[in-house]
Amino acid sequence: MPQEILRMVYFAYVHSVMSYGIIFGQTNGIVRKFLILKKGGIRIITNSTARYLCRELFKKLEILPLYSQYTSIFSQSIFVIKNKHLFSTNYQIHSVRTRLKTNLTSTYS
Repeated sequence: MPQEILRMVYFAYVHSVMSYGIIFGQTNGIVRKFLILKKGGIRIITNSTARYLCRELFKKLEILPLYSQYTSIFSQSIFVIKNKHLFSTNYQIHSVRTRLKTNLTSTYS
């Protein structure tokens, strides 16, 4: 299969699952599994062996390494923007006019 098709499949399945998991499952065990999954996907796309360093492969394919994606506020910001209905402002919860009244608060438990 061509590398560009494999890259699209990677973004459709692996990347989307990891983006969701990064937002909701921030535990070390899950992060480690994601790292293994991501590196495995990169190696499949490039037809590389398990001993090949992934750093250059990430650069070649223009894919963020997991820790860059994990620490990126970008994915969490996108989630908030797309799901504004899940959040309310502090002022909507209580009527006290504080300087933090426009900060968002989660409405789900």
